[in-house]
Amino acid sequence: MTAATVVGASALTMVRPGLGWLVAALAGTAALVTAVLGTTATPPTTPGPTSPGPTSPGPTSPGTIAATPTATPAPPAAATTARPGATGAPGRAAQVAWAAATIALVAVGTVRAAGWLFALCLLGAAVTGTLAVTGGRSPLGMLVAATLPPAATVRALPWAVRGLRVGQPAASGIAVGRILTSLAISAGLLLLFGLLFSSADAVFENLVTGLLPDVSSVGVLGWLARLALIGGALLGGAFLVSRPPDLEGLRPTPPRPAHRLEWTLPLVLLVALFSVFVLVQLTVLFGGAGHVLRTAGLTYAQYARGGFWQLLAVTALTLLVIAIAARRAPKATRADRLLVRVLLGTLTGLTLVIVASALYRMQVYADAYGATRLRLVVATIELWLGLLFVLVGVAVVRLRADWLPRLVIGTAVLALLGLALVNPDRLIADRNVDRYLRTGRLDVSYLSGLSADAVPALARLPEPMRVCALGQIAAELPSDGLWGTNLGRDRARRELSTIPLTARADCNGARTW
Repeated sequence: MTAATVVGASALTMVRPGLGWLVAALAGTAALVTAVLGTTATPPTTPGPTSPGPTSPGPTSPGTIAATPTATPAPPAAATTARPGATGAPGRAAQVAWAAATIALVAVGTVRAAGWLFALCLLGAAVTGTLAVTGGRSPLGMLVAATLPPAATVRALPWAVRGLRVGQPAASGIAVGRILTSLAISAGLLLLFGLLFSSADAVFENLVTGLLPDVSSVGVLGWLARLALIGGALLGGAFLVSRPPDLEGLRPTPPRPAHRLEWTLPLVLLVALFSVFVLVQLTVLFGGAGHVLRTAGLTYAQYARGGFWQLLAVTALTLLVIAIAARRAPKATRADRLLVRVLLGTLTGLTLVIVASALYRMQVYADAYGATRLRLVVATIELWLGLLFVLVGVAVVRLRADWLPRLVIGTAVLALLGLALVNPDRLIADRNVDRYLRTGRLDVSYLSGLSADAVPALARLPEPMRVCALGQIAAELPSDGLWGTNLGRDRARRELSTIPLTARADCNGARTW
């Protein structure tokens, strides 16, 4: 744990994304996995079953299968090894998947230079990392899991002090004090021989300089701050994986089923409204862009920009309506279940058409005014919502949705990783360059504010557009150390080395937007 904290504090680069973030994530993951293995290897102090055996079949939540009571007692060996959250327990595979998703999201900073994209991935990594150490699976369990890490960090302090005071042996049988002594001796030896080798070879000195943190007063304070934050986060995570919280019982009480007319009438009226709107949208979709121009007083901006946001809100609100209706609708009889499938399935299908209409509006708007980060992000969100409605349709047909909450977050992670895979800043630059070559219109000032990922696309511009678009990016492209290594910036440097950017150009006159 201590080694992972030091590595993370030394490797993190706070100014821009780079390799150090991935190294810190891998070191932290290894430390938490070690904590899990050490806890699993330590037998419980009070053997016995962790929960009383069933005495009578109790009520079960809708959509679940009640466990059949049995009179055969569990073997003593199995009872002594059973513990919540142990390897092989329900939810462990999901926690491994969340941990892998966290590492993948953090790794985006090593591949892409776009800071805004990395910020979104870090937010996603915070969510998946929390689920990896807490194991929440139900909607309520996931919400409670979000509040656990700060409290776990505070509760872990006396827990860690007691462990050091008692000198509890680690999984390998070595006392904690001896491990700390070994780490101190290792650090001293590395420092001594590292200084000697650095003075003997200039190349090795540059490598060591890139590995070591900044020793200035500001650098030391920053390193100590990172050390405290990372150490607290890892300590809280180790506390949670060593004493996993019981989040499986956090499920809302099934509500009283509504009367059939009580929920059917609002949904029937809503389906009718959606049907009329979808019929209008089908004429728009098949009418193409010419329909927009033929509509009196309607411009691209009024049609696409305004309508998209309203349709995005409709899509999100429909998810809420379907969730409430699915919980309140009676499902006792076959007729009730058929009615739920028909109404909610129809509403889901109509909403998918609305999703397609919203995406079409954004496509029209981007073709008219160019691609931007905001337009690409909201289009990605709409695609994600469309995928959610496909999953909702499957849940409506099966009348089971216990797996849906985890897939909501899982598909959001896939959307973020997919956005990183398509390289958004380069995609935006490519579309705007293609639009310029086709129409002669270009917003150079906007393109010059993109990240280094856009350099290969902007290099296709003719002069003086190319100098104006790449000049600001080249001037702000930093030289990375080892921990700041980034593939996007490295590729941009290689591309810029082949382009003469010293020529002076009238960039104000080059703006043809």
